[in-house]
Amino acid sequence: MIRFIFRALSLIFLAVAIILAVIDISRSVAVSAFVMTPLIDSMQAALPRMTLGLRESLEGVDESLWWLVSMMLSVPGAVLFAILALLAYMIGHKRRRERGFAAPV
Repeated sequence: MIRFIFRALSLIFLAVAIILAVIDISRSVAVSAFVMTPLIDSMQAALPRMTLGLRESLEGVDESLWWLVSMMLSVPGAVLFAILALLAYMIGHKRRRERGFAAPV
C-alpha cells in the first residue's frame, strides 16, 4: 500500500515537472533564448497570496528558515519536481529478489 502511494506521488510529480518544462520550452521558443523559470516565480504568478503567507509564517518562526526555503524554491520548477518524482519512485520501487546458488540470504 505504501509503495502504491509513493508510485502515485511519483506520477503526479512527473506530470507537474512535464507541465512546467513545456511552459519553459514555450517561453524559450518565444524569446529565442534559453529560459528556466524558478519555482518561486511560478508560485508568485499563480498564487501570490499563498507565497506571501508562506513567507510571513516562515519569517515568524525563524528568518533563516525562509532563506533556506527560498533557496530551494529558486531552483527551476521542472528540475525540482523531476527530482521529487525520482525520489518518490525510488522509495516505492519493488526490489527484485535474487535467486540462484550464490544469492545472498
